[in-house]
Formats: sequence, structure tokens, C-alpha cells
Amino acid sequence: MTSVRHFAVEGAIGVGKTSLVHRLHGEWGGSRFLEVVEGNPFLTGGFYQDMDTHAFDTEMFFLLSRFRQQRALAAALEEDRTPVLADYVFEKNRIFAELTLAPRDLVLWERLFEALRPDVPRPDLTVYLKAGVDVLMDRVRIRNRPFERDLERDYMARLTGAYDRFFETWPGRLLVIEVSALDFVRSEADFAAVRALVEHKVAEIEGGQRELALEPEAS
Repeated sequence: MTSVRHFAVEGAIGVGKTSLVHRLHGEWGGSRFLEVVEGNPFLTGGFYQDMDTHAFDTEMFFLLSRFRQQRALAAALEEDRTPVLADYVFEKNRIFAELTLAPRDLVLWERLFEALRPDVPRPDLTVYLKAGVDVLMDRVRIRNRPFERDLERDYMARLTGAYDRFFETWPGRLLVIEVSALDFVRSEADFAAVRALVEHKVAEIEGGQRELALEPEAS
């Protein structure tokens, strides 16, 4: 594998982050680091029914869980030269904290986040998957996780807007892929298209940010 080894896939709820990591891992091998979602008892225990009550506990659980994973991810990067894939970036914690926490809770959360962040490695490449709100709501409905049945469209709309603003200032290497019309889980052609975009971006990075021609030049 190339020197671009640490990949993260990001995007709003239901966009297909984990599914793409699984598919890329099947092609490339290496290590996978998947965020703990259904194992968060505060998320599954009523977050979408009563965010005011459960938001702080939910975000603190995610912050500490992801930090522990990121320490293991850093160790994997040091151990060998195989790819390391994650279905989130650590900084995503800020997106949800700012969206859901009360101001006083956010101040406390922020202090802990800033203490932990320096020890977290930044991906060599982050893939930001985007999809329309209605598409995301449909995908959430189809996967039918019990704790997500009360997820409201307004929350999803605010979340997608927050993701867009977050990645407008992302300091690392970024590839944005619109996936509203793609089904890279069931369609081999769609997956091949997404994989080609990722591999093209890697080649561009390896070439020193040189723009690569998508079509062969005429001789």
C-alpha cells in the first residue's frame, strides 16, 4: 500500500460510512476501526426521544469511546504498513456536541475534548459522503434500528448543514462524494465508481498534489 494509509469515511447518519469501510477493507485488507453506536446506552436509551435529558451523557460516552479507539488506531499505524480505515474522524464529536448540548454542558465538554485531541492522529485522507436529507431519512428507515425510529427530519436537516459547515474548514486532505444516487452496498458498479474516486485521490496525493488527467491525452 502507498504512504497514504490512514483513511476515514465521514458523513451524516445513514449515508453509508460503515458500509463503505467494510467494502474498502474487503479490497485492501488492513485494520478497521468502527465507532461504537448501538453500544452507547444513552443513545439507545432515549436520546432521540428526549435530547435535553440524554445529550450530555451521549456525547461524553462517544468522546471517550472514540478516544480509546483512536489510541488503538495510532498503535496500528505504527505496527505495520497496511491500510487503517475508520468510519469517523475524531473531530466529528464537535459537530454533535455543538448541535445538541446546552451551553453550560458544552463548556465542560469542550475542555475535555481539547485535552484529548492532541493525542489523536489525523487521517491521511478523509472521504466525506454526502446525500440529501430525504435520502438519508429513507436509508435510516430501511435499516430500521429501533432507537432511530424517533429521529426527526428537522434534526437530520440541521445535522447535514452542520456537516457541510464543518468540512468547509477541514484542515486535512478531503474527498467529497455525492452518494444520493449511489448504492455501493448492492451495486458493484456504484462501488467501483466510489473506489475509483478514492484511488484517484490517493494517486493525486502521491503525485505531490499533481492533477491527473481523467482521459488519456491525444497523441
